[in-house]
Amino acid sequence: MVFYASIFPIGPIDAACDAAGDGRNAAPAPRATALARRIGAALVGLLLAAPALAATVPSAPSAAALAAARTTIRERAAADPTGASLEALMSGEFALQAGKLNDAAAAYLKAARAAGDRELAERATNIAVLAKQDQVAGEALALWRKLGGQGGGVAAAEATLSLRRGDDRAALRQLNELMAADPEAGWRQVLVVLTTGSKNPEQAGRVLEKIVDGGKIPPRNLMAWVAFGGLSQRLDRPKLTERIVEEVVERFPGEPRVALLRVSQLREDGKTDEARKLLQTLEPQADRDTSLRALVAEQYEALKDFQAVAAVLGRGPQDEQTYALRASYLARAEDKPTLTRLYDELRASAAKPDPARRLLLGQLAEFLERNEEALTWYQGVPGGSQRSLARLRSSNVLHKLDRADEAYANLRAMQADAAIQDDARRDAYLLEANLRADDKNDAGESDAFARGLAAFPDEPEILYARALSWERRDDIARAEADLRRILVAEPDNSAALNALGYTLADRTTRYQEALELIERARAAEPNNYAVIDSYGWVLYRLGRVAEAETELRRALTLQKDAEVAAHLGEVLWQTGKREEARKYFDQAKQIDPDNRSLLRALKKLGL
Repeated sequence: MVFYASIFPIGPIDAACDAAGDGRNAAPAPRATALARRIGAALVGLLLAAPALAATVPSAPSAAALAAARTTIRERAAADPTGASLEALMSGEFALQAGKLNDAAAAYLKAARAAGDRELAERATNIAVLAKQDQVAGEALALWRKLGGQGGGVAAAEATLSLRRGDDRAALRQLNELMAADPEAGWRQVLVVLTTGSKNPEQAGRVLEKIVDGGKIPPRNLMAWVAFGGLSQRLDRPKLTERIVEEVVERFPGEPRVALLRVSQLREDGKTDEARKLLQTLEPQADRDTSLRALVAEQYEALKDFQAVAAVLGRGPQDEQTYALRASYLARAEDKPTLTRLYDELRASAAKPDPARRLLLGQLAEFLERNEEALTWYQGVPGGSQRSLARLRSSNVLHKLDRADEAYANLRAMQADAAIQDDARRDAYLLEANLRADDKNDAGESDAFARGLAAFPDEPEILYARALSWERRDDIARAEADLRRILVAEPDNSAALNALGYTLADRTTRYQEALELIERARAAEPNNYAVIDSYGWVLYRLGRVAEAETELRRALTLQKDAEVAAHLGEVLWQTGKREEARKYFDQAKQIDPDNRSLLRALKKLGL
């Protein structure tokens, strides 16, 4: 996995992207590995990926929903001397918290029957689908319908169960009906069912092809067509993707986003020169459309042409965010001459003490290794949310200048400054720990974490970072202890659940315990690719290789990720599918050649 070592020392230009926003650090993503998170890309608006969908197929009950359900059951139980429905609900809740999804599904179904409660029947259905308890799911779905359940959720569950049974014909009919019933939103649910509800990606591809054959995609909905085209690409169906692209071009002539779908297809087919030429034709239109400009830049990024990304973002009106993104991509391209010109351009207009501009100039100077200039810029940030980040960056620069005593004194001053925001004070402890680690000072690193936790008891950010420190030193017991401390305060923290589950699966032989933790994370975030990857990995460790392969393929369909590709490659290699395994190892290398799981797998397999 991509390990979250600490937010520091963050690359100066990556920080520029933060500074262009609200100046705060990103919150933990649901996947923490052996500890803690996936870092998102700089660009947003991923039109060519399936949209983020609120309507997921199986979803766990929220705390508020559970509280409401308990109230409902208690009211009904008042007239029920045996209290059978309340007992079943509590059993389901405890089973869910223990990661025992099979037991949870059965208990929720029992509670729904006892209470005659439609909401509980819906939960029972969703949990059973997630647990792959198809018989229980079918009984719960029938009860849900009997109690008045209707709409997209019911239809999606029906289609999912049909796919699980291998009844593609029934699933196709149900998915088509779902789209016809709600042309504006139904197609989104269809995408979710195909992506996460099918038996495997191969089945999803077959059904998708039949949907296209039947002409059921909303005819004038560009987003729907682009999303289905993107799904076809991720399912590795090149001929179907070509058909969708041709159809879209015919239906939406002159639409630049259609050309972007074609670019994506060419890139996936390895026709990078053709893709680049088509992108170049879109650049003039992007001058007048900020969102299109970002999408064109995104495709150049996928081609790993970071200089082209920066050039595209440099067209048209500029603002602090655009400048920061340009700097970020130029840094990734290691194009210091162009980055120097950008620095000089911004420096010429920096007489006004604008906090965001001065912070960005400091970060640019830091990347260009002009550390004395960087320090001057940081110290000149006058105030606002950028001031705290500038103080943190100043400490990082002082450390680079071999002025470690000053760096640590500055951080200690921040830690003691009650006038600044708690986030900044917390980050001062994290940065100190990170710099102590750079100094190979394990005792100093541990002391910084300890003082941070004394000031911010049970702070998840600090516990995550310290857990990673323990893991780096191969002290898995202490890493586990810190993750469990997070779970004591936040039992439903899916990041910590997934982190701990993955760590136990990857670094110990406590596979059943790992499975239960990951199941709890799945209940909270069933469609998160990182959680699905952890699930696939622990299934592999348990010897359930066929199931593991299915889940890892599903995760890779949702997100092209080096960690997932490495896991899938190892599973395929062990099952004798060695040519295909090499393909995924190569894919992982292209995404992140230094990924730890990839390197471990290659070493283990003698590759």
